[in-house]
Amino acid sequence: MAVDAARSEERFTSAGATRVMVAACRAAGLDGRDAELIRLGENALFRLASAPVIVRVARGEEWLSTARTEVAVSRWLTGEGFPAVRVVEDLEQPFLIDGHPVTFWHLIVEGDRKATYGELGGVLRDLHSLSVPDGLRLPSFDPFDKQDLRLNRAVIPDDDKVFLRKRWRELRDKYAELRFESAKGPVHGDAHVQNLMVDDQGKVILIDFEAFCFDHPEWDLMVTAVEHHSLGWQSDEQYADFVAAYGRDLYDWDGYETLRGLQEFGMTTWLMQNVQEDEQTAAEYRRRIAGLRNDDGPRNWRPW
Repeated sequence: MAVDAARSEERFTSAGATRVMVAACRAAGLDGRDAELIRLGENALFRLASAPVIVRVARGEEWLSTARTEVAVSRWLTGEGFPAVRVVEDLEQPFLIDGHPVTFWHLIVEGDRKATYGELGGVLRDLHSLSVPDGLRLPSFDPFDKQDLRLNRAVIPDDDKVFLRKRWRELRDKYAELRFESAKGPVHGDAHVQNLMVDDQGKVILIDFEAFCFDHPEWDLMVTAVEHHSLGWQSDEQYADFVAAYGRDLYDWDGYETLRGLQEFGMTTWLMQNVQEDEQTAAEYRRRIAGLRNDDGPRNWRPW
């Protein structure tokens, strides 16, 4: 049963997401008891105890079309033989439970290592070389699509909201002036190394298609470039491996600073949605908003 989208979003907590997950499992003929919450971000992710399945609960009904795209992209990539996470095939997805889109995915049994930045560059190079089939409709990349909802509903100080809205307007003006160098194609949209998993057979698998779109490849290169050049989250060697595997360093492009601003803004507003969950999240949000207020200052942000 659908409810008002704003109300469902406002009460999107770990406890509320758990209730939706249990109801969705019941509707899908699965057992949601003793499921483990493994992540709460734009979605809540649960690992079922009863089956090798991951359940993904979205924040509100506004994300229904996104969930449909995720399912379609997974099925397309699987058909291409591309190493991508797979939806559970025998279910008509997504489900809509109390205003929350819910999808079911095969569990990836992880191996004993993490994906490397060189592997990320190679996966993105291969992804960007694919041709999107005529029947798959993908949106354009929109760095602002969720920001209004996030700002309206965020439980943060009023002066932070005023600052973020001003920064949002400034970034929109800069974005309008961007001139990309690459042709459009399939883009992951959130291409950080944590969205690669290495299974117990050593296969590197691309996950999380929430932001998947048809647009310029620069959007995918932006993530690792900002994490390295602005945040210092990779060593010079790791970043060099990424650049060598992909074949391009976005830092050399005159649009990098605009994309850096968009990426850091999105990273901050993504985290601010969960400031009420615990003090660690709230403290990291305060670090990030302080960094946005000082463009030239160091970024002591932590991966989340």
